[in-house]
Amino acid sequence: MKRIALVLAGLIALTFPARAEVAIQEVTSENGHVAWLVNEPALPFTALEIRFHGGTVLDRPGKRGAVNLMVGLLEEGAGDMDAQGFAEAREALAASFGFDAGEDSIGISAQFLTENRDQAVALLHEALTAPRFDDTAIERVRGQVLSHLASRATDPSSLASDAFDAAAYGDHPYGSYDGGTIDSVTALTRDDIVNAYQDTLVLDGIYVAAVGDITAEQLGPLLDQLFDGLPQTGATMPDRVAFGLPGGTTVVPFDTPQSVALFGHVGIEREDPDFFAAYLVNTILGGPSSLSRLMHQVREERGLTYGIGSYLVPVDWTESVLGQFSSQNAVIGEALNVVRDEWAKIARDGITQEELTAAQTYLTGSYPLRFDGNANIANIMVAMQMEGLPIDYIATRNDQVMAVTLEHANRVAAELYKPDALHFVVVGQPEGVVSN
Repeated sequence: MKRIALVLAGLIALTFPARAEVAIQEVTSENGHVAWLVNEPALPFTALEIRFHGGTVLDRPGKRGAVNLMVGLLEEGAGDMDAQGFAEAREALAASFGFDAGEDSIGISAQFLTENRDQAVALLHEALTAPRFDDTAIERVRGQVLSHLASRATDPSSLASDAFDAAAYGDHPYGSYDGGTIDSVTALTRDDIVNAYQDTLVLDGIYVAAVGDITAEQLGPLLDQLFDGLPQTGATMPDRVAFGLPGGTTVVPFDTPQSVALFGHVGIEREDPDFFAAYLVNTILGGPSSLSRLMHQVREERGLTYGIGSYLVPVDWTESVLGQFSSQNAVIGEALNVVRDEWAKIARDGITQEELTAAQTYLTGSYPLRFDGNANIANIMVAMQMEGLPIDYIATRNDQVMAVTLEHANRVAAELYKPDALHFVVVGQPEGVVSN
């Protein structure tokens, strides 16, 4: 949840330079695969982004970390090629592939030259449809995962995230780290990895975006070639889960001079008509430092932290509003009180017109998400699809931001922020702070 790379934050910050015209086409292949395309032939290069809906949440019971480990093995040999052979074939084509296991999706990124397009797509097809999962590769990648897990066990931020998620979501996949534990990953077998592959890399819920030197007429056959052989359906998606952590404080003892605090409560769905208002209000509460009340009060006025922020987290099966900061053990109790006060203040008094105008200016122009490369554009477009945003979202997004009135924003602030429900998980040795 707090593995925050929130694609959503990028989408909400999305705006294009006024001089730019980004023409998105929807392409449907002969076999029914749908993709969004921006044809940009200026450079002989294409970026392709693919998302398979349902990522690490589809780990089978008792097999936590299987999807993550499986995705790490997709480039470790395919078809007749072992890991070295696959790497050499990719390098010979000057192609780049990326494989990422997220909580709610598996991401595949590919970049290739026009002259090598057919061969690069054929190689990626092998990785998607005929991964080898060789024993030697499994043990090598398993070792990398175990090393990462051992490192997390001594990281206060990771410990705070794990404790918070476990308390908020229990037995739901969101309640545990999606990379698994040392015990669960150690116990995974090749059959578990094959099951994870069969559960997730399926055609139902696939999203595709392409940007670069490729036309709609060329993209359709490419999709049919790339996805040929993938099954239609896989594992059943998990149920929704309510945020189950009541207001209070949980202290996780850990020997460190600086404590980490993670805090939050139930949030707002992305599809909610009040979402833009909520995003604007949160930008004022815990967004960029020039606007953030939390940054002003906790860092600038009192010097209690180097940085603090809050963010909306509407993921596929739940939603929350969260924040995080670190502070010296001797003063973190004071910092917690300031956060509580600011949370209560924005719920009670709302925001000012000056703050709203500044946030709208920021979101529509001050810090636009710039489309500075084919891969970046493709990533944004596939995220738009996954969020259910319309293809003309780019043209209407700023109008939606500017349509939020002060009255609307303050109503949403009063409804969203619940100071009595705010829960803090503090990892460290915080002086004067106890669990309650």
